[in-house]
Amino acid sequence: MRIGVPKESRPGERLVAATPATVAQLGALGYDVVVQSAAGEAAGFPDAAYTDAGALVAEADAVWSSDVVTLVDAPTAAQVAGLRPGATVVATMAPAAHPELVDALAEQRVTGLALDAVPRISRAQALDVLSTMSNVAGYRAVIEAAEEFGGMFTGQVTAAGKTPPATVFVIGAGVAGLAAIGAAGSLGAQVRAFDVRPEVGEQIESMGASFVQAAVAQQEVSGDGYASELTAEQERMTAQMYAAETARADIVITTALVRGKAPRTITAEMVAAMRPGSVIVDLAASGGGNCELTVAGQKVVTANGVTILGYTDLTSRMARHTSQLFGTNVVNLMKLLTPAKDGQLVLDLDDVVQRGMTVAHDGDVLWPPPPVQVSAAQPAAPAAPVEDPAEKAARERAEARRTGQRQMTGLAIGAVLLGLAMTFGPSAFLSHFTVFVLACFVGYYVISKVTHSLHTPLMAQTNAISGIILVGALLQIGSDDLWVTILAVIAATVASINIFGGFLVAYRMLGMFRKEDA
Repeated sequence: MRIGVPKESRPGERLVAATPATVAQLGALGYDVVVQSAAGEAAGFPDAAYTDAGALVAEADAVWSSDVVTLVDAPTAAQVAGLRPGATVVATMAPAAHPELVDALAEQRVTGLALDAVPRISRAQALDVLSTMSNVAGYRAVIEAAEEFGGMFTGQVTAAGKTPPATVFVIGAGVAGLAAIGAAGSLGAQVRAFDVRPEVGEQIESMGASFVQAAVAQQEVSGDGYASELTAEQERMTAQMYAAETARADIVITTALVRGKAPRTITAEMVAAMRPGSVIVDLAASGGGNCELTVAGQKVVTANGVTILGYTDLTSRMARHTSQLFGTNVVNLMKLLTPAKDGQLVLDLDDVVQRGMTVAHDGDVLWPPPPVQVSAAQPAAPAAPVEDPAEKAARERAEARRTGQRQMTGLAIGAVLLGLAMTFGPSAFLSHFTVFVLACFVGYYVISKVTHSLHTPLMAQTNAISGIILVGALLQIGSDDLWVTILAVIAATVASINIFGGFLVAYRMLGMFRKEDA
């Protein structure tokens, strides 16, 4: 069978559904690939690169007459009419929003596979172009925000003075939100993020951001794996938090989408309270926008100097990288549809993944698909009872009092034992014990005050100290006292392990900074 890769027809679209690298992978599955001339030029892939990868470069008619046609955006009505009956088209289709496209595919007796309708289950993640696009869009949102912000994200301490880091507030911790958190954090910004799903708080904090929580704002995940819409009470509680966070933020990135619809999270009043020079990047602009003042596809500057970016082509602004990821999603789909790797597409409608993304087949409309129960849909946990503030304060005071009593008891026992040791111990005990205590204090404060960037030099210093311990232990091994010899052997063994282990770790860390040999 032949797979056709046409040039995208949407104005301004720079993406392409297959790159030279993915063309070679499709060829390894037994398919012949034909690419429309100049289809990948906007993404940085010339026709010669496709030819070298084994594809045939041809005009549009040869591409659209293929057995399988894959493209990024949904085909137009004229393009659907040009498909031959029995063909298969693979693209993002938004079938829920465009039922006329599904009807046209069925009327043409074309099999339609919507890449944006992949079920949200673990087995289908490799096919999920929505995650692919969201990941790129989240990263690019930070780049666009940095350009408009005009200042450095990271704090600086120079001879000319000190500048604080930028504060970035991210709404939504899905794929796009987490990508934005990672990009902003890597640039040195102080990142705060909110999501109505409390279980993602750990993911946010694992990326170095602060998880902002709002009381009562808890959200369940629906049966299809997507976040459910906020209730009126949740919207009221989160609105108060949004107002406070946006007022303190330099950059706000919104990513909230519920089945393609953007809930309103930032009002015009919140924007008016933001500082001049602040930036809002609305990744939900295509769904109506999370910000009340967002205009899809445009940049808006408010009267108080806040810039609102409603760009809907963020993925196209990184066309080469996005096309490669998108093309890999297509390759993974074709691997699923080609179990024998013989270039023959086999559609199995009993497979929930293939059935979920099939919108039309053999003249029938198959959208919407039957619901799929996924692991993301878990029964809602019962709401924890709200504790009275006075009772909570009393309980905390009682716990603090019990903790203090335990500490005082421990100190008293330690003082008694120390007094007995000083009274009945050898005369040299006091001097040795004093040195031991001072060494503990000095060691604690030295180690605890070392920054992370100096941990490797500190490891070299501890190796030197271990060397001194090793020498002392070796000198004591020949002692006439059996216990002294045993302790010396143990000390020598532990010190040797510390020395050799420390040098091995230091060597591996230094290797990370060495350039590879040309």
